[in-house]
Amino acid sequence: MKTFLVALVALLLAASPSWAEEEKVLNVFSWSEYIPQEVVNGFTKETGIKVVLSTYESNEAMYAKLKLLGGKGYDLIVPSGYFVEVMARDGLLAPLDKSRITGLENLDPLSLDQPFDKGNALTIPYMWGTVGLLVNKKAVDVSTIKSWKDLARPEFKGKVLLSDDLRDTFGVALKALGYSINTTNPDEIKAAYEWLKALKPSVRVFDVTATKQAFISEEVTAGLSWNGDAFIAMQENPDLEFIVPEEGLMIWLDNFAIPAGAEHKENAYKFISYLMRPEVAKLCVEEFNYSTPNKAAEKILEPEYAQSKVIVLDPEEMARGEVTLDVGKARELYEKYWEQLKTAD
Repeated sequence: MKTFLVALVALLLAASPSWAEEEKVLNVFSWSEYIPQEVVNGFTKETGIKVVLSTYESNEAMYAKLKLLGGKGYDLIVPSGYFVEVMARDGLLAPLDKSRITGLENLDPLSLDQPFDKGNALTIPYMWGTVGLLVNKKAVDVSTIKSWKDLARPEFKGKVLLSDDLRDTFGVALKALGYSINTTNPDEIKAAYEWLKALKPSVRVFDVTATKQAFISEEVTAGLSWNGDAFIAMQENPDLEFIVPEEGLMIWLDNFAIPAGAEHKENAYKFISYLMRPEVAKLCVEEFNYSTPNKAAEKILEPEYAQSKVIVLDPEEMARGEVTLDVGKARELYEKYWEQLKTAD
């Protein structure tokens, strides 16, 4: 009987998640066109862990699905900064054991310890960048474009692109008016709405998925653009120029986070560590043209990327920028005005 009990205990311990080796799978939920297949293949070849990659087109869609699943179903997600706060409040994110992650010393200190996650208790930076103005030189003398307010110039009427992302587009208006993109002041939010409403006759499209194509084809001649998209568009159409408005840039920061209900946390740590390697981070930049907070990777970028001020972010410009943060209950007011803006004639 004693022998039987010892064998039974050993069997139970072996079956326990804390003792058994994790299943060789990693379920990743990420933005589309964000993690190169070459990187996924390299990780699988090295570790034997199969990466199942699912994608989303907005933070809202990612959040809604994860909340519906109660923080389960995925082992690694890539939320933007302001949604980290929302998900943390809802208990959807697992605290990180950073001792299990290698390569963190490669990260730019400016990307760490952000207000949305002090001490990086829940997140590790993956990609970051800016939102600025992209303008076609054939439409206007770009040397005269200095401000977000210039989107209202008559040369751009009917040819302006704004983002279909609420916070980005309201960010443009708030910057133009001299307010913080994270304001919770009802009067300032309303003023931003009025500014956007006045601009709307100039707007050709609100888009978030095909912005590069709209600029390249010259369907639009001015608008906001993520720096990575601007880099690609400028390569395809040399008449385009990325401009840093005098009011400053909006800064975005996308981060790795492990959902609270993740079943393969150890595999997630391994994947984050893999992506912290300079040569791997380099592949991510050169595949999708976004900026990396990995300073070691920046040093080994190919010249066309290393010499680009659109890809390698200027510390002085970043210092004048603002990171998008959660606005709490004020989001309901933003959403109300957003619906009014989208439906207004």
